[in-house]
Amino acid sequence: MPFDFINTHLQARLQDALLRKRHVVQHATARTITVNNKTYLNFASNDYLGFGDEAVKLNGSHALGSHSSALVTGYQAQQKALEQYLCEQFGYGAAMLFNSGFSANSSVIKALFQDKAAAQNSAIFQDKLNHASLIDGAMHSNAALVRFNHNDMNHLRSRLEKSKAQNKLIISEGVFSMDGDSAPLEELLALAKQHNAWLMIDDAHGFGALGKTGLGSCEVFITQTLPDILVITFGKAVASSGACVLGSKQFIDYMLQFNRDYTYSTAMSPLMASHTLARIKSIKTADDKRDKLNANIALFKQLAKTHKIAVMESNTAIQPIVLGCAEQTLQAADKLKQQGIWLTAIRPPTVAHNTSRLRITLTAAHTEQDITHLVKYLVGAIA
Repeated sequence: MPFDFINTHLQARLQDALLRKRHVVQHATARTITVNNKTYLNFASNDYLGFGDEAVKLNGSHALGSHSSALVTGYQAQQKALEQYLCEQFGYGAAMLFNSGFSANSSVIKALFQDKAAAQNSAIFQDKLNHASLIDGAMHSNAALVRFNHNDMNHLRSRLEKSKAQNKLIISEGVFSMDGDSAPLEELLALAKQHNAWLMIDDAHGFGALGKTGLGSCEVFITQTLPDILVITFGKAVASSGACVLGSKQFIDYMLQFNRDYTYSTAMSPLMASHTLARIKSIKTADDKRDKLNANIALFKQLAKTHKIAVMESNTAIQPIVLGCAEQTLQAADKLKQQGIWLTAIRPPTVAHNTSRLRITLTAAHTEQDITHLVKYLVGAIA
C-alpha cells in the first residue's frame, strides 16, 4: 500500500518512547499552566521574565495584518521603528524582521551562500549543539559544513587552521537551548578575527534575560566588537513572537535581494511589531525581574546540590537534568505531573541518543515555595 512507511515510523517512535504529542493548553502564565482542567506549576515556559502575564499599552490603533511581503507593501512604519530601535541599542547598521527565529536562522545561512561559485570556496563552522534551525540552514546551503565539539575552542581553532575556504562563517548560540550553558563569546570573536572569519550568534535564549539592560549575551561587546550577524528572537523573554537579524547595511541589503523566506513571506504584523517594541523598552528597565530570575536560578542550584540532584553546568534559566533513557525521562515527567508540576521530557532527535532529559526552565514569576516544591518531588521522580 502507498505510504505504509508512515505507520511503520509512528510505531517505531512509540516503541522507542519517542512519539511526540501536542497538549491543548487552556491557560498559561510564566508560573502556572492549565491542561485538561488541571492547573500545574509551569517549569517549561521560556517566558523567563514573566512579561507574558502583563498587558502592553499602545497609543492609537494598529493593524493586525501587514497584508503582503515586506518587499511589496508589507513593510510598515511599526516594523521600521522596531528595527531602528534595535539597531540603535546594539550599534548595527541595519536589521530585518522575521516571523520566527527558525526562519531567520535557516534562511540567512541559505541566502548568504546562494551563489554556488562563492559557496564552493566557503565553509560554515558550527557548534555541535547548535539549534536545528542553524544546522538545517547550513545543510541546505551550498557551503561546506564543519562541526566542532561543543564550546571547544581548541577544536574550532584546529578546524579553522585546516580550512582553505576563503569565506568562513562561525556559528554558535549565545545560550544553548537544551544545555543552558553559554558560549565563550570573547574567544569566538578573537578566533573569528584571527582567521578572517565572520561570526554569527543566535541569542534566542539570552536576549532579554542576560545583560545589564537585557540586551543579551552580546551586550558587553557593544562598545567593542559585535558579531557580524546577530539573531535575536522575541518568543522567549520578550514574551512576543518573531525574530530580528542584525548586521551591516551591506549584509542586510544582500539579504533583501536573496533571502527567499523574507521575500516570499507576509511581513510581521504591525500590531506584533508595536507590541514587541513596547515590551523591549520595558525590558530595558526590568532590573527587578532579572534580579528575581537570577535569585531563583541560584536557589534552584543550591537546593539541587543539597539534595544531590545532578544538574548541568548552567547559570541561566535553563537547568537540565540528564537521565539518559527516553522511557525513564517520560516516566519522571509523568510522576511530576501527578504532583502538580509540568515539565518537558526532552528526547531524541532534539538531543543526542542516550541524553534524554528533564528541561527545567525557571522564571522571575516563580516563588521560593514553587522551587522548593519542585526540588522536593524531583528527588523521588528521578530516583
